This record gives sequence, structure tokens and C-alpha cells, in this order.
Amino acid sequence: MSETKFTSDHEWARKENGTAVVGITDYAQEQLGELVFVELPAVGAAVTQGGEAAVVESVKAAGEVKSPLSGTVTEVNTALVDDPGTVNRDAAGAGWIYKMQPSAPQEFDSLLDADAYNALVESAG
Repeated sequence: MSETKFTSDHEWARKENGTAVVGITDYAQEQLGELVFVELPAVGAAVTQGGEAAVVESVKAAGEVKSPLSGTVTEVNTALVDDPGTVNRDAAGAGWIYKMQPSAPQEFDSLLDADAYNALVESAG
């Protein structure tokens, strides 16, 4: 079973077969509005927990996608280049941004579980 965890910056990470799939949360895409561009990280790029990994741009604003975990990018969702709105339609599914090989798997334990993340979003009003 895959487990999804969240950052306080509204990214998610889901464990899948020893890798992690990363994207932004539904709340984040709602705040940004309609996405018009996604700048994907390079395959093979090293990312650090909390460091910028990608950029999403909407009609309203641009935002950094911070990596929830440290490691190496192994795959990117190239479908987002032609259809960035996929993130708006399915942020937790087809709108994933990149996959990575975590270098410090224990970092996953420091992320928020769904209940803690939902409480954070509710407190943001």
C-alpha cells in the first residue's frame, strides 16, 4: 500500500516501490488558480528537502515546488509541458510532477500525515 505525506508548503510525496512520487496538493492548485506552465526538474538532478525542485505558473502567480525529500529525480511528468492544467484537474493523481529516489528515506517520517495536513489547511481558513 502506498502512503502519502505532505509538507507545510503544500507538496505531497507518495511512496511507490522504493521511489517517491511528488506533486502539489489540491489546496495549492486551488490557491494558484489555472496553471499555464510547469517547469520540471531535470532527470538526474539532485534535490534537497525544502529546496526548490520545480516551478508552477498560473494566470495569477508563479510558485516554487519545494522537494519534500532529498534525493535524485528519476522521472518527470512530461505530459504537464503540453497540459499543465492536468495538475488542476487531478493534483494527487495524473498531475504528479516528478518521481525521485530518496537519499534519506527517514525524511519521509518528518512529513505531515493527512490528518495533520488537513488541520493545517483548515487553520489557514
